[in-house]
Amino acid sequence: MKRFLTAVVLLALVLVGAFFAIGGRQGVILLIARFNSPHVEPNRPVTWMPGPATAEARGKQPNVILIVADDLGFNDVSFYGGGRVPTPNIDRIGKEGVNFPAGYAGNATCAPSRAALMTGRYPTRFGFEFTPAPVGFARIIGHFEDGAPVKPIYHEEREVDVPAFEDEGLPTSEITIANLLRGGGYHTIHLGKWHLGEAPRFRPEAHGFDESLGFYSGASLFMDPADPDAVNAKQDFDPIDMFLWAALPYGVRYNGSDMFHPKGHMTDYLTDEALKAIEANRNRPFFMYLAYNAPHTPLQATREDYEAVTGIADHTERTYAAMIRSLDRNVGRVLEGLKAAGIDDDTLVIFTSDNGGAHYVGIDDLNKPYRGWKASFFEGGIRVPFFMRWPGHLTPGATYAAPISHFDVFATAAGAAGTPLPDDRTIDGVDLMPFLTGEKGGRPHDRLFWRSGPYVVVQAGDWKLQLTSLPARAWLFDMKSDPTEQHDVATTHPEKVAELKAMLDAFQKEQVKPIWPALIEAPVPIDHPLNRPWSVDDAYAYWSN
Repeated sequence: MKRFLTAVVLLALVLVGAFFAIGGRQGVILLIARFNSPHVEPNRPVTWMPGPATAEARGKQPNVILIVADDLGFNDVSFYGGGRVPTPNIDRIGKEGVNFPAGYAGNATCAPSRAALMTGRYPTRFGFEFTPAPVGFARIIGHFEDGAPVKPIYHEEREVDVPAFEDEGLPTSEITIANLLRGGGYHTIHLGKWHLGEAPRFRPEAHGFDESLGFYSGASLFMDPADPDAVNAKQDFDPIDMFLWAALPYGVRYNGSDMFHPKGHMTDYLTDEALKAIEANRNRPFFMYLAYNAPHTPLQATREDYEAVTGIADHTERTYAAMIRSLDRNVGRVLEGLKAAGIDDDTLVIFTSDNGGAHYVGIDDLNKPYRGWKASFFEGGIRVPFFMRWPGHLTPGATYAAPISHFDVFATAAGAAGTPLPDDRTIDGVDLMPFLTGEKGGRPHDRLFWRSGPYVVVQAGDWKLQLTSLPARAWLFDMKSDPTEQHDVATTHPEKVAELKAMLDAFQKEQVKPIWPALIEAPVPIDHPLNRPWSVDDAYAYWSN
């Protein structure tokens, strides 16, 4: 015990000394993060489980590849007429398939949105309401002061009810899309980001994936920051970015192995391995969840991609654009890999982002023309790029304008695979194929809901109601005449507010208590990124996590 106390005192002295040596608040963030950095072994080759030597009689079972970008804004793809760089390969999925201009994320932050994708259900149905985060990280964000007129709120009293970080996972009672398709004869593969639990019982291999290569946490370094080929852009105004640079390893795991270094830029590496997995499985139906971490912070690009992006003076914005270029190039490599394997026509490819672009990147217009950011339920936080391509089955260049959601991927993939949906639980998603082929008319959903703590939203028909407790306010928008949410009409349409509140009350009764509580309530400005000055008149909403 005496030796333990001595070690604690010495550690405290080191921390205090480092606080002054490194520079106050930032020094503490870096030290906390570095004490939690894992060991990473050298790169090792991955041998993907081989399929049959000759093609199986697959019948009508297509391969399904779900490609999910991380924090990709609506304005980051050139399909919609914007973007800092052209994205011809991402655009190609929409041009050769179906574009969903009203495609919505399951949530406005990473993990609950991914839970919706994986289960076909509102994540609030099973308590996966907030994004997993270590308590130490939450304390940093909850106490970070940046001079804004509204301050973060930290609920220290709730810490006792928060499980260990690795135990903040997707409940084992849930049936994932991988469980479902594997039961239907598919080989199931995960690459990249997981963020649905780090304990063994929550990992991809325990949730239906035969093979998993990636990282369990919510982010990763893309390269060794000291690599001469790496171009790094750090955001000194953002505590999240400070923590990520200090804490994140450059590493991956294969089926629960010890962590080892990838080879090259993470986006390139994940694609290299995806192509190997496609080749290994060309003769049997497979489901691949390719979860890129681009363009989530920390911002890192290869020097080649950075030098290829000209005409952008700002270093951060140029690095971000280079990451988009890399993401698009690698999506193209996947499409070409399907063609090279001779299975292009037998593969349903779905592309989307987990949520909108983040305000803490410090770049304007990531979600243009929509207001809001990641961690808000304004359109900028939840309306995402969404495309499907299946040659011979989906009409090239088609647009499907009705609102759809991430949780529709579950039922759509099951329908394409001929696999029945679970009948022991509510599945909120619907199979979109009959709507896309004209077999069904109308809308797949007459209303959609979102919830994060006291911040709740319903979109029904042409109307959208947002209710927040901080500030205590009801925002009502007529989405038909005002799709970018510029004009709040709550005061002039009290009857519509009451009608939509009743829908929210009914929805709330079907949801369950969060598995763990939110420790932080943080203000998110609606109309400017984090590095722009606040004014007392700025619109904002508090986000719970």
